[in-house]
Amino acid sequence: MARFLKYGITTGATAAAAAKAATIAATAEPVDRVVIPTPIGLRFEVPIKSSRKLTADSAEATTVKDAGQDIDATDKMEITATVKLTDDGKITIKSGTGIGIVTKAGLQVAIGEGAINPVPKTMISEAIKEALPPNRGAEVLISAPEGANITKKTMNDKLGIKGGVSILGTTGVVKPLSLEACRRSLVPQIDVALARGYKRILYVPGNIGERIAKEKFGVPEDAIVQTGDFVGYMLDKAVDKEIKEIILLGHSGKLVKLAANIFNTHHKVGDSRNEVIASYAGASGAAQKTITELLEANTSDEATAILQNVGLTEATYDRIAERVHQRVSDRVENKIKISVVIVAMDGRVLGMDTNARCNKPWQNLT
Repeated sequence: MARFLKYGITTGATAAAAAKAATIAATAEPVDRVVIPTPIGLRFEVPIKSSRKLTADSAEATTVKDAGQDIDATDKMEITATVKLTDDGKITIKSGTGIGIVTKAGLQVAIGEGAINPVPKTMISEAIKEALPPNRGAEVLISAPEGANITKKTMNDKLGIKGGVSILGTTGVVKPLSLEACRRSLVPQIDVALARGYKRILYVPGNIGERIAKEKFGVPEDAIVQTGDFVGYMLDKAVDKEIKEIILLGHSGKLVKLAANIFNTHHKVGDSRNEVIASYAGASGAAQKTITELLEANTSDEATAILQNVGLTEATYDRIAERVHQRVSDRVENKIKISVVIVAMDGRVLGMDTNARCNKPWQNLT
């Protein structure tokens, strides 16, 4: 039997619906649903949680973000629009409580502005225009009462969006279980690093790598890009953005997969950690007994402990790092200079490629 997944709407579409409902309440009567336009030509109906007139020429409305079956930190978040009618024919949109403030360059919104991206702003304006009387304008305030709490589940703080969530979306529609949306959310980190002037960028799989990069190597936060499991995708984006040098630093459990040409490191996509470590340990002189133990190890940390017991940690991981260097260089068509550093959970360096060992590129990122 086919499985049908429910689509959702973006925070931009949610804000647009709230803004249109508030405009209608300010000019006529409150409504419990509105139809909004989207950048892709679709129109769809959005339920309104609440709508009320405030004064003779102002009103507010609240809509609940529905992400469908997508994995989204802002799912079920309330977005409120407060609209005040004006006589100048202009529409101005500002951010209120729970909407983050941009503090770093490289994003689509200028420093000091509320984190409402350009396409959502256009969506809000177009939705309001459909409800405004002739020659009237509107001042719009977009808020998210729980935004300050919800943003802790996102990458906003790392990107320099402080104090709240972002109003995002380029289509108005959220695809269910969209890996593409997840991947795209990682790319602004590259833009922030470039805007800060970093010529070398340090790629880490996640929080462990970022913590080690900061504590052990002294890498500035804005020079660090988390790739998640999408290492290949983020390398492709680095090529698109003409990055010249990348330092790959991460826990052995993730980075060794790259040696096997696995560039989506999620365990459900591909997992050859034991096989990679065992084969390179064999190439470094490990005995058959050790190789068997490595193949049966439960985790890469256990495999590291086995290597330590036989004195082959550095030799094995250096070999793996060289192979990762080759695989990654092939992926980026040698357009980016690559260094590789493989670390343990506690930050100990397990292995490096020649470029990292000789040049220590993290010491001069500017």
